[in-house]
Amino acid sequence: MSQRDLIRMSDDEVRQFLADERVVNVATLGPDGRPHLAPLWYGFLDDCIAFSTYGRSQKVRNIERDPRVTALVEGGHDYEELRGVELVGTGHVLQDAALAEELGRSIRGRYYGESASGPRYGDLSKRVIVKIVADKVVSWDHRKLAAVRAAG
Repeated sequence: MSQRDLIRMSDDEVRQFLADERVVNVATLGPDGRPHLAPLWYGFLDDCIAFSTYGRSQKVRNIERDPRVTALVEGGHDYEELRGVELVGTGHVLQDAALAEELGRSIRGRYYGESASGPRYGDLSKRVIVKIVADKVVSWDHRKLAAVRAAG
């Protein structure tokens, strides 16, 4: 078994990690083909990471032109505790009031607590939802290396 196999997270571990972390870095392709990277708060729609942003933002314009995205959620400070999940897939730009409210509840609950009303977005007519549908998930949890060394 390779070291890569040893540090891969299970599906349940990926779900829990994404639920626990707070920032996703989303990479889209700019008009010149260079990556555009943005750190964002996120929630979930249909078990997919989703975020709300202005419809005229660079990331939205990039996704409308080329929907390929890569998203990274990472955690840890020292090498032995590094963890991360990379989602490679497609960004879907959605304008739907019911989905906007569902996502808003997800984000408010994650960042302000389940019962919090939290901040609400202002003019929703200027905002869109971006849902990331992953075709490929890559994960790593370096904490698993210590367990292997201890058993070894």
